[in-house]
Parts: sequence; structure tokens; C-alpha cells
Amino acid sequence: MAFLRRILVLYRLPIAIILIGLGVYITMQTKSGIYVSWLFFLIAILMVVAHFMIGPITLIQKHVENGDFDGAKDLLNRVKYPNLLYKPVRSAYYMLKSNFSTMNENFEDAESDIRKSLEAGIDDKSVQGGAYLQLGMISYKKGNKKEAYENLRKAVSMGLPDKDSEASAYLQLSSICGERRDFKGMKLYYQKAKACKPKNEMIINQLKEMDKYISRIPG
Repeated sequence: MAFLRRILVLYRLPIAIILIGLGVYITMQTKSGIYVSWLFFLIAILMVVAHFMIGPITLIQKHVENGDFDGAKDLLNRVKYPNLLYKPVRSAYYMLKSNFSTMNENFEDAESDIRKSLEAGIDDKSVQGGAYLQLGMISYKKGNKKEAYENLRKAVSMGLPDKDSEASAYLQLSSICGERRDFKGMKLYYQKAKACKPKNEMIINQLKEMDKYISRIPG
């Protein structure tokens, strides 16, 4: 079933052309053939619409879950006209592209794709928050601390999908405040990060390191 679904998704246009050809043949060769062939034409039209408005995005999740990032990127590259994608699908498309660009440390493309994802429209506030969290982290890595701070503030105000992400955002805000020597803000965001009770080992270690630093700050 999965193989058949993959074929139907990846080869929508060739299948649509075959269906149109069959419809034309039935119409011309069979008496009252139009009463049968209209179904072929309808399915062909729906497949063409799906090709341009949905693309292969529905197949990508399985590749990502299996760690097959090359397969996922290959499917993304099959989308030739992303502006024709249905808005929620377009948003997901650009978010996936940004994730791959971030993995390759291509922060310019990652930032551009996240902004395109936001422009396409994200209904879920926590997903929007996640997008701004990524923008904040990218801005920080690029050395733009002011923009990083603003994006991280937006992320936590919108809400994030899990406590680890929330803790990560607060830790980064705490770090920025520390660099500004805003120790009050640094302690505030550190406490908020700690209150998230993250499970991620890396974030827990960051909290421990931050705790050592904050304990040496007077006041």
C-alpha cells in the first residue's frame, strides 16, 4: 500500500496524462463514451491540482522519521514551483528546507526559508513560536544579538511546542542578558528556564553551567 501511494504521489502528472489519453480514446471509440470518460478527466484534473498544490510533502515525514535525510531532501527538490503550493503546505515546505539548511550551517538560506514559512502562514501558535526560536538562534550565531533577543522574546510569548524548547529559549535570553551585563534579566530568564524542568541532557548541562556562573554574581 505504501509503495502504491508513493507511485501515485510521485508520478501524478504522467498518470494524469495517461488518464486523459484513455478518456479521449473512450470518448472517440465508444458510443456514449463521454458518460464514462468524464471520470478519467476528473481524476486527471485532481491529480494535476494535487501535483502543484501539495507536491510530495506528504511522503517526507516517513523519510525524516527513518533518518533518511537524503531521501527527504530529494523529495523537497522535486518541488519546482513552491509558490503554487497550498499555503499550509508551502509553510511546511519552507520550514523543512530551513531545517536542512541549519543542519548544514547554511544560516542565510535557513533564515530566508523560515521567513518564507512565516509569510505563508502558520496557524499553530506554538509552531510560530518554534520558527521564531530558530530565527533567534540563527541571529545569535550570526552575531546579531539584538535581533536574536527580539526573536527569542517573540518565541516565548507565542508559546513553544515543548518544555525543552522553552528552556532553550530562556537560556539563550539569559545568556544575552549576561553579555549585556543585565544581571537581573539574566537571573530572571535563568529561573524561567529552570522552572521548565527540561529533560534534554544538553540543556540540563547548560543549566548547571549557568548556575555556576550566576552563583558568582553578587546581589
